[in-house]
Amino acid sequence: MKKQPNIVFIISDDQGYWSLGCSGNKEIISPNIDRLAQEGMRFENFFCTSPVCSPARASLLTGTIPSQHGVHDWLRDDDEKQSALEYLAGQYSYTKALAENGYCCALSGKWHMGAAGKVQQGFTHWFSHKSGGGPYYGAPMYKDGVLYREERYVTEAITEDALEFLDTRREQEQPFYLHVAYTAPHAPWLNNHPKEYTDLYKDCPFESVPHLPRHPDSIYLTDEVAKDERGNLIGYFAAVTAMDAGIGKIMEKLEDMGIAEDTLVVFTADNGFSCGHHGFWGKGNATFPLNMYEESVKVPFIVRHPGHIPAGAVCDALVSAYDFMPTLLDYLDLKASDHGNRPGMSFAPALRGEAFNQHEEVVVMDEYGPNRMIRGRRFKYVARYPYGPNELYDLKTDPGETNNLLISGGFEELEQEMRLHLETWFSKYVNPEIDGAKEAVFGSGQTGLAGLWGKGVSGHSCDDYIKENPNFAPYRMK
Repeated sequence: MKKQPNIVFIISDDQGYWSLGCSGNKEIISPNIDRLAQEGMRFENFFCTSPVCSPARASLLTGTIPSQHGVHDWLRDDDEKQSALEYLAGQYSYTKALAENGYCCALSGKWHMGAAGKVQQGFTHWFSHKSGGGPYYGAPMYKDGVLYREERYVTEAITEDALEFLDTRREQEQPFYLHVAYTAPHAPWLNNHPKEYTDLYKDCPFESVPHLPRHPDSIYLTDEVAKDERGNLIGYFAAVTAMDAGIGKIMEKLEDMGIAEDTLVVFTADNGFSCGHHGFWGKGNATFPLNMYEESVKVPFIVRHPGHIPAGAVCDALVSAYDFMPTLLDYLDLKASDHGNRPGMSFAPALRGEAFNQHEEVVVMDEYGPNRMIRGRRFKYVARYPYGPNELYDLKTDPGETNNLLISGGFEELEQEMRLHLETWFSKYVNPEIDGAKEAVFGSGQTGLAGLWGKGVSGHSCDDYIKENPNFAPYRMK
């Protein structure tokens, strides 16, 4: 029986699709990720399922949408009760499927899907960040079940743990799955990154990012960054390059072990990010109302498996993070044992170099609490429940999403058609017990289980957030 390929899954944090050399950015230094693209396949239209970290990661792992797995916002861990919540308890993931089929599963880095100190979802090796982000020096990490402060630069600590795990797999017959989850390039960016990387950008003109007037709906982060935008850009770009160096070490280790050709390597990000795009800094919760701009929902996605996936290929198919689980299992010829109602479709034929020509009616769906998006090849429609404002963009004539067609009028028929398509699709997959359209998600973090799963206690409150970020308060009543 042929041995299954090993898998190294690398996920960055808050990384815009525009922030890689292989995507056309001539200023950022990302040679190792670019090499993955040169030796594998890069997807130009890969979308996260929700434009914020925790729900996006949960959807990647489970193949379900937030209104199925119940994680609707980034997860707060302000106290022990919140930290201990295992949001995915009893749910099925592709890592469980891999473990059921003989894989040794390892986590190195960010989890942020609840109960970060607990080994779960088929993993056995567990080196995890306690939270969703924070300082790069002194990061709170769990190792062997013990919480401690990691004094090393956390990007390097995550890389080193991944390398140590790989060393344990030398001459092992059992295939492995290694989940390398960096916190880079998530904030903070000032005074948090090694000088060897920030110096690379000291003379950078940063022409690869726009410098626009402040977006009227942007909130606190944009104001903070404006105090030293150049310094923050240096930090963001440096964080990407430092992570890229770690990825280079992992690739070198695979080659040193003689298993590079037997290993499927995936690189992606949890959600997108804007560094001044549209006049704000952040992702889906960088504005209120929450946004679904391309920079927030589109992420890098690169897959390499020498001798199996065509080298240097670029795929322009519209695919989503909820497609990843069925794709991975299809590629490995494995089955999910839970028979769940998942919306995703496998794009494994594209990975195998087979014809994968999508019909023009193929669409991608996103949700962030009571905000939902349907995006086709040309048009994007954003529905905000219950009051709006809704948005409709023609991405062919307006790729920058500057002209909301619903303001000028004349597109009522198209809006009705797209809204019907969107609502029909979501009706097939939403669990009414935890329906995001009924959740009071402000982008201020989730504090408990959603909907009926919370047993009468709301999982979303922006009261503490408003105290910490008073500029947010006026937007609450819009």
